[in-house]
Amino acid sequence: MKKIGIVITDGVGFRNFMLSDFLAEAESNFDEVVILSCLPAAVFAGLSGKAKVIELTVFQEKFITWFFRKNKELAHLQLHKKDNFGIQDNLKANYSRANNPRGFATRFAFWWTTLFHSEKWIQRYNRFQQQSFKNHPITQEYLDILQKENFDLLFVTHQRPPFVAPLIYAAEKSKVKTTAFIFSWDNLASKNRMAGNFDYYLVWSGLMKKELLHFYSGITPESVEIVGTPQFEPYVLDRYKSSKEAFCHKFGINPSLKTICFSCGDISTSRNDELYIETIAKAISAKIIDNVNFIVRTSPAEDPIRFAAFVDKFPFIKWNYPKWNLSREGHQETWSQRVPSIEDVSDLRALIEFSDLNINMLSTMSLDFMQFDKPVINTVFGNKENDLYDDQRFLAYAHIENVVTSESTRIVKNEQELIESIRLYLANPGIDAENRKQFNQLQVGRPLQGTSKHIAETLKKWANP
Repeated sequence: MKKIGIVITDGVGFRNFMLSDFLAEAESNFDEVVILSCLPAAVFAGLSGKAKVIELTVFQEKFITWFFRKNKELAHLQLHKKDNFGIQDNLKANYSRANNPRGFATRFAFWWTTLFHSEKWIQRYNRFQQQSFKNHPITQEYLDILQKENFDLLFVTHQRPPFVAPLIYAAEKSKVKTTAFIFSWDNLASKNRMAGNFDYYLVWSGLMKKELLHFYSGITPESVEIVGTPQFEPYVLDRYKSSKEAFCHKFGINPSLKTICFSCGDISTSRNDELYIETIAKAISAKIIDNVNFIVRTSPAEDPIRFAAFVDKFPFIKWNYPKWNLSREGHQETWSQRVPSIEDVSDLRALIEFSDLNINMLSTMSLDFMQFDKPVINTVFGNKENDLYDDQRFLAYAHIENVVTSESTRIVKNEQELIESIRLYLANPGIDAENRKQFNQLQVGRPLQGTSKHIAETLKKWANP
């Protein structure tokens, strides 16, 4: 009898692994499936199949745990900052000038890790972090769960959240094998260290496997499997499909016109979205761009209040506010507690399938639209010389450099380039189709059809060494 524990850490993990075919495939490959949830158990109502759901008590870091985690993360960034602007930028963002204990400790950690940041030191910081969990009551709770459930494999669906670290520690103490899914295309090339060490890793593509082995020298190639990503699997599942007629009716758009979709990022990295929306809207109002529908999808990670003034100013804009419900207040990472609805997955698929063009500020949504071979424009007007938020700096991030060199999207740096690219793509949508195809294959290493099946079968293999 083989038993797997699936750790759902956040709303995106919920979408990827609960709203795809993964749970059904896991139940086909394992005798027993248990969901360990960092979300309230109530969000799984009607979706958990035969699986039991255990709601994990929310872990809050104490100062000592935070301190060793911060040293581990900074050492990772210090080790890999050479010739990697994304990591250098992330390292800079981690600096603190606050005059409080964490501010002083962060500045000390910056100094210390400039001296001691080898892989051996990173593992030391990880061990110190783990030891800080030793007497924590929630760690004991996690140990009790693992002892009672007796899993053959623990599958963590996001490798980075700090609140899963005590569960990884408990698994190591209980001698339960662990697997991590690498969450997003930018997580390795520019982000901080993982929450802990795992026995096995699932990655999107050969590129991601190469990145993983580069940034984590202790990982062996044999412990890594290329599986694609369930993030895009709903785009090939019939239950999320709708007709163009239904799409046009729901969004109130003219079916005879072409449709432009602007997809927003959250304000932490996509602060110029208001400018980009206004630029497009004014061009439509002035008939510089004529006879189009214009839909804006806001980020599910934030409240769309910053766009409220545009609703009255440009009444022809149709707004898609993602139906992600906040499942819990007061969490240390509030965005992680936003949970998507089935309706929103269907809406997103329709928006991608039936829009003619996507515009975004270098977000993963570029890849979403490429699943339906839709042209994409990436807007980056801000730089060090003008008064805008400097989003052009992201062009030097490793994962975005791949976008630039692939020529799979049009990178636009001013209003004229944006309008010219919109006109070009509306008139010639297939102009960069081959580049889009090749870039998509680079980033998503397996076909969407059967992604969950392949993941479940790989997990079964690792549960039966």
